[in-house]
Amino acid sequence: MASKRLDIVVLLREVRDPRPPARLAGGGAAVRDTGLRRIVNPDDLSALEVAAGLADARDAAVTAVALGSDRLDDALRLALSMGAARAVRVWDDAMEDGDAVAEARVLRRVLEILRPALFLAGTRLLDRGDDPSPALAAASAGLPLASAALSLRLDPDRDRAEVVRRSEKGARQRVALHLPCAVLVDAAAAEPRYPDLPAVLRSIEAPVERWGIEELGLPARALGFDGAALRAAGVGVPRCDPLRVEAPDASLPAHERVRQLFSGGIRPRGGRMHFGTADEAASRILEILGEEGLVPRSAR
Repeated sequence: MASKRLDIVVLLREVRDPRPPARLAGGGAAVRDTGLRRIVNPDDLSALEVAAGLADARDAAVTAVALGSDRLDDALRLALSMGAARAVRVWDDAMEDGDAVAEARVLRRVLEILRPALFLAGTRLLDRGDDPSPALAAASAGLPLASAALSLRLDPDRDRAEVVRRSEKGARQRVALHLPCAVLVDAAAAEPRYPDLPAVLRSIEAPVERWGIEELGLPARALGFDGAALRAAGVGVPRCDPLRVEAPDASLPAHERVRQLFSGGIRPRGGRMHFGTADEAASRILEILGEEGLVPRSAR
């Protein structure tokens, strides 16, 4: 292992920044703008920094991979400026509307083509939480996996990776994985470096490889919506049945008017109360169950 070059693949994903973007008005005051920015997932950037650190310390080559449209070229050029030697963007129209299973199938094929010794990705997505695609791809490719990694060290003599990962309730767990393997990196593992200007300029001119369905060698029926395990279902939004209420009376105390305003104009419907003996209540319940066909008529 010490005499061979270490090939590392890092997955970069795009997320929506939950912090609303801001622009400066003429007077210098910050004004909130509408819409959500798209940024590179912070956990993936930490994974890229871990890979770049391994490349600096030993003979290693880092390949940045992204699945998506040409908007992800900027993320891949950022990876090139941070030390990646190769950038690959995988996309085809057949990949539209796919779920995690369909995306994992594509990732597995990418791993089969590149055959890395180490596959890195972020352990979580900033806007959506857990993403099962990298773990599914690693499992289907037969790669051992460690998630929530806080540190990663390679032991070339034993041909393995030693990972310290975050466990339950803040505990730490040390695991060893035989190469090739997959590691999902936590954002706290490494602070992404800030690329210098010459590296940024070189990344602008560097090529970004585009892989489509021909390069992957996968049938269209295995991708996108056709290859998804979960199908879209009809959904409906439940609606309440609001009742109009008059405006709060100005003569009421302030706290009572505020309470009425906070009620949202929804007045609870009044129920009906039935009075009778226990035998009458039991007979009425049996009648209702019989009308619904839940009990035979002989039981009434």
